[in-house]
Amino acid sequence: MRSAYATDVTVTKNTLHIKPVSFWKRLWLQRQLALMSVPMLLYIFLFNYSPLWGWITAFMDYNPATPLFENEWVGMKNFIWLFGKPEFIRAIRNTFAMAAINLVFGFVFPILLALFLNEIRTIHFKRTVQTVTYLPHFLSWVIVVGIAQTIFSSDGAVNQLLLSLGLVKNPVFFLGEGKYFWWLVGVINLWKECGWNTIIYLAAMAAIDPALYEAAQMDGAGRFKKMFHITLPGIKSTFVVLLVMNIGYLMEAGFEIQYLMGQNVVMDWSQTIDIFALKYGITKGQYSRAIAAGIFKSLVSIALMLSANFAAKRLGEDTLL
Repeated sequence: MRSAYATDVTVTKNTLHIKPVSFWKRLWLQRQLALMSVPMLLYIFLFNYSPLWGWITAFMDYNPATPLFENEWVGMKNFIWLFGKPEFIRAIRNTFAMAAINLVFGFVFPILLALFLNEIRTIHFKRTVQTVTYLPHFLSWVIVVGIAQTIFSSDGAVNQLLLSLGLVKNPVFFLGEGKYFWWLVGVINLWKECGWNTIIYLAAMAAIDPALYEAAQMDGAGRFKKMFHITLPGIKSTFVVLLVMNIGYLMEAGFEIQYLMGQNVVMDWSQTIDIFALKYGITKGQYSRAIAAGIFKSLVSIALMLSANFAAKRLGEDTLL
């Protein structure tokens, strides 16, 4: 008897022999799957790994007009400059703050929406709600920011509602005060991506054995008890894997929305590491310092993902590695 995935199993008269299959033999047995993965591997190599050679310019006083290896090597000077600049420290703070808000909103509300949709028995209403909630995902950030600026302006719908309810006496300047900016980014991201993020949770819920719900109902469990004791444990592994992945992307707080909404009056609250790198790399031509900022961001992302993966493994949950 032969397995194409892990081992060769041979049964003799009284003995069961299990011989591990070599990597190359397993690769040959799974050659169709390997060939299907080639285009994606090429894409990742070309656009994610091959540009990494440019990291060496972070250790130079780089000038595009000078041949690459004729530029002066400066060691860690650009990194020392970064961490001695208050603007970069604020960019780190803003990146972490907005990423944390997006992470919490991006997990709590999609799961709640998926639970709500999973409990709806009217198929047409369920499909309508799901369609309406995930359609904003396909809108351009330029359109989304335009809608947000209209809604949250001084004479926009939100201020008109607050004034009519008597919650404020004067319009709130949402777009011009830094203390509101992080939360605006979180709310806008939630509106745009919440419905789309529920798709994977709904798929995980669909894989739960219906017999578990029937048994719980026979034992007298109501909807909320079935949610807490069957549905949520049933999607726990999916949640953990997605959480590890999203922690790895924690430094990806966003670029488009901060760039489009980041007026000068809220620059201290809106500038992320990506915008900092764009500002110094493209606008000011200080390429080495911009690349050094990008390297810092990448290394922190790797460290966060490995830490989250290690924590999940220690807790006995599914992991990426």
